[in-house]
Amino acid sequence: MPGPLDGIRILDFSTLLPGPFATMMLADLGAEVLKVEAPHRPDLMRLGPPHDGGMSAGHMAVNRNKRSIALNLKNPHSLRVVNLLMERYDILLEQFRPGVMERLGLGYESLRQQNPRLIYCSLTGYGQTGPYRDRAGHDLNYLALAGILSFSGREGQGPVPQGFQLADVGAGSYNTVVSILAALIHRQRTGEGQFLDVSMTDGAIAYGTLAATRFLVAGEDPGYETEFLNGGSHYDCFRTLDGRYLSVGSIEPQFFEALCKGIGREDLVGKAGWGMDLGEAMRATKRVLVEVFATRTLKEWVQVFQNLDACVEPVLRISEMSEHPQIRARGMVVEVEKPDGTVQRQINSPFRFSRTPAEMRHTGPALGEHTSEVLREIGLTEEEVRAMGKEGLFG
Repeated sequence: MPGPLDGIRILDFSTLLPGPFATMMLADLGAEVLKVEAPHRPDLMRLGPPHDGGMSAGHMAVNRNKRSIALNLKNPHSLRVVNLLMERYDILLEQFRPGVMERLGLGYESLRQQNPRLIYCSLTGYGQTGPYRDRAGHDLNYLALAGILSFSGREGQGPVPQGFQLADVGAGSYNTVVSILAALIHRQRTGEGQFLDVSMTDGAIAYGTLAATRFLVAGEDPGYETEFLNGGSHYDCFRTLDGRYLSVGSIEPQFFEALCKGIGREDLVGKAGWGMDLGEAMRATKRVLVEVFATRTLKEWVQVFQNLDACVEPVLRISEMSEHPQIRARGMVVEVEKPDGTVQRQINSPFRFSRTPAEMRHTGPALGEHTSEVLREIGLTEEEVRAMGKEGLFG
């Protein structure tokens, strides 16, 4: 069954994680995505472990449902090929530093002369403007400049790297998808394309809205474990007897009361909960919780809270998550077909549609796997392709 984005064609010049993850989400929903890859420029996603059948499993996981063409963009023939591609693909995503695509003759202003309907998305760490526009960075740097790391950590210990790429995927990939889909709606109404400037740092700043409000309104910087939701309250993770952890989100009074019932400390009811002051009463309550949770194993606590509506859940390992009944019921781990007919387990699309569900058609392609196929589609002859190949266009 065609996906909700069937008929949408995207030319993807991005590498690493943020851009490919964004176009994977769009491809899962039916968009036709063609990766344009440099034949000799290393992509860490292709090189990184684990490897499955000679290919990086991580690369296959974030590039499923796409095709790949190998093009040396510094080769003068590349302009002709890209211009021919732009007759079929009217959405473009690139993830180079500002100015790179312009130097290659592939900037927005040049390409939109050919197609005013072009939606051109540039995804970068710091955006297309400002003194940091040309500066290199990674997820941790964007979170640092966004202020997120200044209140995400433990008092006396400081910030810690997040276990996933919050700025790359959350602020980068998802904002890219939202921007492209919104631009599509605008184009459907007006016929106009436009340029999209997605900054991972901007997105990370937006994620910190609640914490930033404390400063913007009251002039106070949040710190480590000073807020209700960053470890300053019982909203936290607690170590169990066997060295595992429980997440406790018992904020509202009814959930806190259920928590107290579960641990056999009804005397704590009314001493913590939503709207309570983060003073000595809260600190004393939290010390009790630390002591109590350390008396039983994770498995024992899971059994205690299994039938209690208390917002208490175990901190699962990935191996445990993949087998959890809720995750299995939602089908969040799927088997996706590889080119050799075998399958690879991957994380499913999180999008659910009643009539046009996401579809996992195949894992990510080998570099340049579809080059010949795509070149024939855009009208190049075998003689032209051979001549361009001899001049190094395909690596």
